[in-house]
Amino acid sequence: MKLIHRILGRLSVALLILMAVWAVAFYAILTAEINDETDDTLEDYAHDLITRVLAGETLPSEDNGTNNTYHLAEVTGTDAAQRPAVSYSDETMWMASKMETEPARVLRTVFDDSEDRTWELTVAIPSFEKQDLQSRILLWIALLYALMLATVVWVNVWIVRRSFRPLYTLLDWLGRVRPGAEVPPLEMRGDVTEFRLLGEAVVDSVRRSGEMFDEQRLFTGNAAHELQTPIAVCRGRLEMLAGDPSLTELQLEQIGSVMGTLDRLAALNRTLLLLARIDNRGFSGGVPVDATPILSRLAEDYSEVYGHRAITVEVNARATFRPVMDETLAGMLWGNLLKNAFVHSPDGGRVDVTISARGVAISNTATEGPLDPVVIFRRFYRGNAHGGLAGADQAGGSLGRETGTGLGLALVDSICRLYGLNIDYDYTDGRHTFTIKPPKA
Repeated sequence: MKLIHRILGRLSVALLILMAVWAVAFYAILTAEINDETDDTLEDYAHDLITRVLAGETLPSEDNGTNNTYHLAEVTGTDAAQRPAVSYSDETMWMASKMETEPARVLRTVFDDSEDRTWELTVAIPSFEKQDLQSRILLWIALLYALMLATVVWVNVWIVRRSFRPLYTLLDWLGRVRPGAEVPPLEMRGDVTEFRLLGEAVVDSVRRSGEMFDEQRLFTGNAAHELQTPIAVCRGRLEMLAGDPSLTELQLEQIGSVMGTLDRLAALNRTLLLLARIDNRGFSGGVPVDATPILSRLAEDYSEVYGHRAITVEVNARATFRPVMDETLAGMLWGNLLKNAFVHSPDGGRVDVTISARGVAISNTATEGPLDPVVIFRRFYRGNAHGGLAGADQAGGSLGRETGTGLGLALVDSICRLYGLNIDYDYTDGRHTFTIKPPKA
């Protein structure tokens, strides 16, 4: 959710609560003020009637054609003692002059005349329709709320857009920053100190991160490159040593074990060099590469290599998938994913390759649970042996070697990011599935 939408939403709720409280308070105050004025009129009217009664004058008719009515009734002393001296109430009364019932404000009072008789005087004045008043207040409050909300929204949008213009500039600039690329200049206009300091801090952080990224990338490439010669020298000397006829069988086994370790180290070194080249954008451009013949050939090769494990493989080409990429990297991409499925399938398992216009899905049976999609593409991360994390890579490694470098999926992820391909992982019904999809339009 955008910041301005969050602000407007909270302002709308705050205004709604404020207007509701204000409407209730306004209605209560208005009603109290009207009742107070009406009560004063009732008191004056009742006082005039009582004065006439005590003076023995003739009273007007109870309904004299005006909106004011009264009723005078004699009550016993016991009834008078049980009633308050003066009471006010809102009632509905019959107005003979209008031939209808209307809401009225009623005053009742008890008094004694000169003959010690007790009278109850009821005086009524037509009052306002409370339901009509409530509906009118609700209507005008709703209109006022809508007007205020529209005004507040417009003013806030205008203010936020002008005030946060440097922030939007900074966000746009961050969207154009790419790791390993030159940091573009940042031009933040405005005199807001906080935004200026934020911009300076972000630019400095991005530059330092870029420098660290370049140093790390350079170190990886240089270290892998420098290791090539020592590894080759060591392997050559071991091969010469293995040719000595005086060596025992145990010594030959030890030499073979060391040579195997050197082979894995060489594979790791080649993969690191390849990753460094990919990170350095060493592969430029590409051509549409059909995934079907590559996967079909690799599936046959791996079926022969892992034939002793009785793994079934099936390639189902429903349509053609031709991503634009380097042909060498395409072979490494499909080879790493397919070998990963073979290496980490249990004996007697099954590998399925589905090719469609929407991408390629490679799945394999597994004996363990799902993988953590957050870490499976990290370099040197390893999972369980069967059904666990795929770590095999074939950046020059030999087929059939079930000890990976832990860089296989990292290499796959780097190739996908280089060409904008999307890679997804899913675990359903005891099967791991890696899906390569074309770049989003």
